[in-house]
Amino acid sequence: MGQKVPGGIKSIDMRDPAFSPLKLELQALNHTKPSRLDLLLDMPPSSPDVQAQHSWNDEDRSLNIFVKDDNKLVFHRHPVAQSTDAIRAHVGYTRGLHVWEISWAMRQRGTHAVVGVATGEAPLHSVGYTALVGSNTESWGWDLCRSKLYHDGKNRPGKTYPAFLEPDDTFIIPDSLLVVLDMDEGTLGYVVDGQYLGVAFRGLKGRKLYPVVSAVWGHCEIRIRYINGLDPEPLPLMDLCRCSIRVALGRDRLTEIQALPLPASLKNYLLYQ
Repeated sequence: MGQKVPGGIKSIDMRDPAFSPLKLELQALNHTKPSRLDLLLDMPPSSPDVQAQHSWNDEDRSLNIFVKDDNKLVFHRHPVAQSTDAIRAHVGYTRGLHVWEISWAMRQRGTHAVVGVATGEAPLHSVGYTALVGSNTESWGWDLCRSKLYHDGKNRPGKTYPAFLEPDDTFIIPDSLLVVLDMDEGTLGYVVDGQYLGVAFRGLKGRKLYPVVSAVWGHCEIRIRYINGLDPEPLPLMDLCRCSIRVALGRDRLTEIQALPLPASLKNYLLYQ
């Protein structure tokens, strides 16, 4: 189960076949995911215009960070020593289910790389190297380097995440992950390699929360890509039926929809065309 590394620490990689003994634990985590997450992830991703609306906010950042002119979804951190720097996205969420992708190269994470959400009051700079997101009561974050969750971290110890990790396990998080914020249930969770890892934080209802990251690595570049969102209102029955059919077929067989003995309009609907 995983690969041994020096010092007796075990490294767990979701893409490693040796990870299969944890299959039961992963199945249990699926029962905790937001009820509409599969439907949202089955939808076509948001348009470039919508992604730009939900991108990094160049006016809500540490001064050691700048949003790139040629790609507003990406920010660059200046190589400033003994500094931890953060940035919020443009849009804060108070309702609905929202998913966004964070792309952060493993080699650019350094000692502290935290991904999460924050209110508009959370600090965006700190002297020294620290898990800035999650350091006080205004932010919630997952430190990708330590597999630890932090909220009010100056007063509370971090909590291991995913929960199935042993104390000496190191969880390998690839270059991209999904953040899942359900403001209707008040929960925050993460998806790695297509697997929902469980609820990371609860009790978020009643707030306005922004995507946020904090970084320490000089010249790191981190991209945010808003996947999609769902309002809390009940979905039309047709949409629910489409999702059920697509899930039953599986992603690998969606191309076979065109071969089904169905009217062309229905096949196009199933393909989001």
